[in-house]
Amino acid sequence: MSLFTRSRQLSDPTEGGAEPDDDTAVKEPAGEQAEAEKPEAETAGEPEPETAGEMEPDTAPEAEPNTAVETEPDTAPKAGPDKAVDAGPDTAPGTGSDGSPGPVKPGWFGWRRRYPRAARGVSIGTTVLAGALVLFALLVPNQVDKIEFASFVRIPAEGVLLAGLLLALPPKARRITAVVMGAFLGLVTILKFVDMGFYQILARPFDLVLDWILIENGTDFLRETFGRTGQVLAVTGVIVLFVAVLVLTTLSVVRLTRLMVRHRPVAARTTLILGTAWITCMTLGLQIGTVPIATKGNAEFLGNRVEQVRAGLADARVFEKQAAVDAFADTPPDQLLTGLRGKDVLFTFIESYGRVAIDDPAMAQQTDAVLKEGTGRLKAAGFASRSGWLQSPVTGAGSWLAHSTFLSGLWIKNQQRYRNLTTSDRMTLTNYFGKTGAWRTVGIVPGVRRAWPEGKYFGLDHIYDSEHLGYHGPYFSWTPVPDQFSMEAFQRLEHGKKDREPIMAEIILASSHNPWSPIARMIDWDDLGDGSVFHRIKKEGTNPTEVWKDPEKVRTEYRRAIEYSIRSLTEWVERYGDEDTVLVFLGDHQPVPTVTAGDTGKDVPITIVAKDEKVLDRVADWNWTDGLKPAANAPRWGMDKFRDRFMTAYGPQG
Repeated sequence: MSLFTRSRQLSDPTEGGAEPDDDTAVKEPAGEQAEAEKPEAETAGEPEPETAGEMEPDTAPEAEPNTAVETEPDTAPKAGPDKAVDAGPDTAPGTGSDGSPGPVKPGWFGWRRRYPRAARGVSIGTTVLAGALVLFALLVPNQVDKIEFASFVRIPAEGVLLAGLLLALPPKARRITAVVMGAFLGLVTILKFVDMGFYQILARPFDLVLDWILIENGTDFLRETFGRTGQVLAVTGVIVLFVAVLVLTTLSVVRLTRLMVRHRPVAARTTLILGTAWITCMTLGLQIGTVPIATKGNAEFLGNRVEQVRAGLADARVFEKQAAVDAFADTPPDQLLTGLRGKDVLFTFIESYGRVAIDDPAMAQQTDAVLKEGTGRLKAAGFASRSGWLQSPVTGAGSWLAHSTFLSGLWIKNQQRYRNLTTSDRMTLTNYFGKTGAWRTVGIVPGVRRAWPEGKYFGLDHIYDSEHLGYHGPYFSWTPVPDQFSMEAFQRLEHGKKDREPIMAEIILASSHNPWSPIARMIDWDDLGDGSVFHRIKKEGTNPTEVWKDPEKVRTEYRRAIEYSIRSLTEWVERYGDEDTVLVFLGDHQPVPTVTAGDTGKDVPITIVAKDEKVLDRVADWNWTDGLKPAANAPRWGMDKFRDRFMTAYGPQG
């Protein structure tokens, strides 16, 4: 090392320089140091980051004990032939020769000079952690169930290419690229975390175009389930996590970039070896178990997102064309739904009532018993029933998308379609009942607790939300009103009135809504009163915080909630139904993956119940199963197909 180079490095502390990120870079052979420091700086017209003029804090080489500098704690530096600064024999560190304040001691307020071994350990540890974080960000999947050890021992193509790019760029461009790519890697990692949450709830990734509104819905769910404090803590924790990921990945990439530049020959050889290994593993298809060693997962991940955005932007035009086609738009009112005139028709949704409740071995026995019991009690009361399967557009959540799909005859799979639908003139099943003038149309929607302007679109003459059912009991987590009380309120407010016109009702039962804890239980219908009795019943229930620590407990509570909803509905029909009652009840979507155990199917049961044999005769060609439980091989339709098939079956030609 030349005298000029040593003098320039030793003068760093007095000029604002600092020590290296990694103390392993302290003494290099003159040839390698010259190669790392001189050629690129000279050709680029500016010094490398390791020179004093451009170095960030904590990047100037540190003197070893056998170098020309020895600094003991609280001891002034001694002058020597290689010194660039001579403070004088009577000058303390941090002061000038005249006693005035001098330069600050370098490296963490002088700590690194006083404790070089500890500082070296911290520096190496920080670098290792930076590398681990970058590797984690590059390799972590976007689904929780895909996270395994093999996922983190792969070779990421994006990491190899980024390392090669950073080594090839000139200093200024390299610094900018390191910051930008670090921040971008942080954003990609955050998106993967968001995907994990969406897969856990909706069994699909986050949609960058259409899903932003669901974030607000998610925070509302947290508040209604765990209270305001729980909501604030959860949201604050998520924000802190995301900011930390963004900042730490950026700093980590910058730190690793400096390390590569200081050890350019080693970094270049390592990058070349990893690139060759990636090509070899990709060509041979080498795997660890079922996980490929060579991966380009981030490129594929981002490519899928670009395609998702493109499809989302184009979907509005596709939906507009689909919504314009309506087979019943020109049908005269007196020819609509003629097979149901004089009947009370109830379309009832049971929240999260999915196929898993019937088919899953852990739930099938208990659910089957409840369905058989309901079938028997209804049969004893003179009612018959038929059941089949529908495929919902959503799973885990998004009930309003399923409801609007069922009623509109269009596949409402995202919020953009929902908004376009509810601002259009597309006729729904409820609209057509209202168009005939033969029914009063009402909605029982206990899950609605604030303004719901979309309700007008569905053509309901009157809507009873959670504030207008006369309930004075407690919430059951998210659920504002227990199902049994909702059905009793419908009887009191509409169905039980004398000298009324026929009713078409849309009823949404909410007790089986996530988190299924605590849940209500059936009581004598005469004891419901104003709902105050449920205060005691809630205290008997489970704590959602404890339940959600164990997936098996979650599944058990889900099953119990579905059983409660089915009993509430069938007992109401047994108690209040008559010759003119026609009940259509169905699930809106499957529950979250915690309950479905990873099953991504979207099937939900649907049942028609009636006492008048003619009502069920009209759907005999549907080949649905007798009773409340659909057979495994019963017909399965898309939920968007129901509207037109129902209106055809109960029209003049049905």
